[in-house]
Amino acid sequence: MQQTENLNIEAFDLLPTPEDVHARLPLSDAAAESVLAGRRALQRILDGSDPRVFVVVGPCSIHDPVAGLDYARRLKALAAEVAGTMVLVMRVYFEKPRTATGWKGYINDPRMDDSFHIEEGLHKAREFLLAVNELGLPAGTEALDPIAPQYLGDLIAWTAIGARTSESQTHREMSSGLSTPVGFKNGTDGSLDAAVNAVISASSPHSFLGINMQGRSCVVRTAGNRYGHLVLRGGGGRPNYDTVSVALAEAALAKAKLPHNIVVDCSHANSYKKPELQPLVMHDCINQICDQRKAGHRSIVGLMIESFIEAGNQPIPADPALHGQLKYGCSVTDACVDWPTTEKMIRDADAALRGVLPTPARDPK
Repeated sequence: MQQTENLNIEAFDLLPTPEDVHARLPLSDAAAESVLAGRRALQRILDGSDPRVFVVVGPCSIHDPVAGLDYARRLKALAAEVAGTMVLVMRVYFEKPRTATGWKGYINDPRMDDSFHIEEGLHKAREFLLAVNELGLPAGTEALDPIAPQYLGDLIAWTAIGARTSESQTHREMSSGLSTPVGFKNGTDGSLDAAVNAVISASSPHSFLGINMQGRSCVVRTAGNRYGHLVLRGGGGRPNYDTVSVALAEAALAKAKLPHNIVVDCSHANSYKKPELQPLVMHDCINQICDQRKAGHRSIVGLMIESFIEAGNQPIPADPALHGQLKYGCSVTDACVDWPTTEKMIRDADAALRGVLPTPARDPK
């Protein structure tokens, strides 16, 4: 008989099951407490019972776990310093959506040489997340592949759905079953409709194809996720963090009968992908938050910053033998602000917020 399927498939390489990976790298008590405490804090902020602001801050992507943990230790110390006004969540992005081609991230290609040792990437990603959480620092990531959460989801406190995937039914369904709050970014053209509709969709129960912990194909049935929220990242050639854009976002959420929970991404189109503009975006947003709180209302509940040890970014050498020459602590994807700039941004925000935020209630266990 003539073959009619798998005509463009070269191989099916088996992966270890999520259960196998969990058994090799089990969730420790310390990591579990960090994850749960992070999720509780974010849920309380989104519910309005915690007046603090959460900030998802870290490298555009993880490519060097040594430098990543160096950054995490610094961020943990800073998080303790500003805990009265902000909840810091480390940005730990392993998957990179690509418009055409390019490095797909640490899970897909951990050796950065197009060898695509995904089984190795999953192991190393889980190992890294365990280390971050065991420091007592919650982690946030972008969910791109719908299978990856079974391997890593127990170590994540906050999830983003990107501008390219907020309109995707697959990602809305997946988000409805995630155990974390989920931020949906507005479209790359700047429109809000896809993200607002995604929040509505993810709050509802869904049934869809997936895998279980044993790697078996199954029908996944979800209860719905009530902690979906909007992320403004700019688009269509302009930012959308200004007061008019925020007011329009509030109106769109009100029309959809959704809570007025907005996160502003200080990077991407909001800073024209120029990292030196991120502090200006954050300063503007902190002023808006202060004005909102003084007026007795709130809508901006979180911020995002692309930050690493060194400023800027660098290309991945085509020759893997030259990978050792990569600059330590410098992004290989989008350009970031450096650590001293990050400290100043966070500390300045803390100083401004301290005068307008009430002391948060003690987090119940």
